Amino acid sequence: RYEQREDFAVVMQPFFRNTLLPLDSISKPDMSFFAADCFHFSVRGYAEMAMALWNNMLEPVGEKQTYNNFTHDRSKLKCPNPEKPFLFTRRNSGFGNSDLSLEETEPSVPYWAVIVTAVAGVLVGSL
Repeated sequence: RYEQREDFAVVMQPFFRNTLLPLDSISKPDMSFFAADCFHFSVRGYAEMAMALWNNMLEPVGEKQTYNNFTHDRSKLKCPNPEKPFLFTRRNSGFGNSDLSLEETEPSVPYWAVIVTAVAGVLVGSL
């Protein structure tokens, strides 16, 4: 949808795709990465995710890291490359635009299906 734009881009940052639960020294889940509810991240967990996201944005499309190793090591933060001091998008990663079409495409889900699903969800939720 936005591939032809020069002023805006959407890029998938896959740093969390193949991430495993961090383990402590006795191979149990390291709870220091999670909040008291055991679901949300703690400050340490959010710091790890922020570092992984930052690093992903500085990696070219097609070469992005798909995991996070939870080392809590600030030295793993990447810096912008002096030759390419920008956040990588599909376009500036060298994928070009020749195979993209500007033609309008039909939405994959008809608009009425969204309305029916929403109404059904409200009805089921109220039961």
